[in-house]
Amino acid sequence: MSFGRRAVVTGLGFVTPIGSDRASVAASLREGRHGLVPVSFLGNPNLATKLVGAIKDFSVESTNCRDWTWPARYDIPRETLRGLAPHGVFAFCALTQALEDAGLTGRVADDPRTGLFCASAGSAMLLHHHLAGMHAVKGERGNPMGVVSSIAGTLNFNLGAHFHIAGAVCGFVSACASSSHALGYALDEIRLGRLDRVLVLGAEEHNADTILPFGAMRALSPQSDPHLASRPFDAGRDGFVGAGGAVALVLESAESAADRGATVYADLAGWGQSADGHSVAMSHPEGAGLRRAMEHALADAGVAAADIDYVNAHATSTPVGDRAEAFALRAVFADRGARPAISSTKGLTGHPLSMSGVMEAAFCVLAMTEGFIPGNPHLAEPDPACAGLDLPRETLARTPRCVLSNSSGFGGSNVCHVLRLPSLPRS
Repeated sequence: MSFGRRAVVTGLGFVTPIGSDRASVAASLREGRHGLVPVSFLGNPNLATKLVGAIKDFSVESTNCRDWTWPARYDIPRETLRGLAPHGVFAFCALTQALEDAGLTGRVADDPRTGLFCASAGSAMLLHHHLAGMHAVKGERGNPMGVVSSIAGTLNFNLGAHFHIAGAVCGFVSACASSSHALGYALDEIRLGRLDRVLVLGAEEHNADTILPFGAMRALSPQSDPHLASRPFDAGRDGFVGAGGAVALVLESAESAADRGATVYADLAGWGQSADGHSVAMSHPEGAGLRRAMEHALADAGVAAADIDYVNAHATSTPVGDRAEAFALRAVFADRGARPAISSTKGLTGHPLSMSGVMEAAFCVLAMTEGFIPGNPHLAEPDPACAGLDLPRETLARTPRCVLSNSSGFGGSNVCHVLRLPSLPRS
């Protein structure tokens, strides 16, 4: 289902718990080096949540943007900063990296063929701060930038304006599948000829207001040892570790990339989605929706299960979610005689919620272009549900030529992407 136009990845930008540039992220993935650090949210050491996937070299804990700091190489104008959320700073820097990587600095402004698709949950911290202030003065005054800096569209508003995006600006909210949806619909916009290029961005905060509510759902691991806290597919897993950051990816038509002599890292060959129709929060117990999404993605890309060399699983380290994904992976691959290497890089990063999809798609691009397959370094004893799946513990020194990246979110949203090296033909 190509719609006549091929879409390619030409730029990547990273601000993640395992590194804030391409080289450090690739090294962390290759070496199995995690980015989980001790945390004491709200100054309360009695909380069960002991770890977080944090961002180094940034300080955005304050509710006042004048207190924030970030690496000196990024120039965030004051008028832009006033409207940003804390995770907007991560996003600004990741997007700046991606544009530089793609050779597009200064070339997207006012371009009616360039779009920006974003995903985030907004800033619960700033929203709480602004609303509390409003209530304290009985609504008589408030921060004029309070709305645009805190609600779920904050990335679209601020970065679309700063970078003068003229083609399309759109936000996606489907929980942990959000940035995967953004990437999928970006692919369709390019295939349909509506846009030549889409900047796809996901970002989240890693503060108490974003992470701790998942503790009330009993979704967070209580472990203080990173090797035990985030261990996707392990029989002893007991919840995920929350994380923050931002990742940006430049997707454009192959014609556009060729016209400007851009380096092409990978093809985004296809995508698929489905809904579980089962629970507001839990995955279908047999992974039925995710299985369909994977099958749709493979069909859209024109590849068979046997063509997939590597699967970057959604697996967050929760008992129910990982088991459901294992069943879905078995149905799509093992039951058909296919045996791709499978890993969840959330063992290293933690789970950054809505940004995980674009982050992991970008990780897949790194794996293909730099010639390795990430392992599962925290996996000690695989869940019996994983029988028949290839879950390497160590990094594999081989180049995956065709990969599948999975995402799932609340309400049963499942989104999968197929990426491949640009030299590969369609089946």
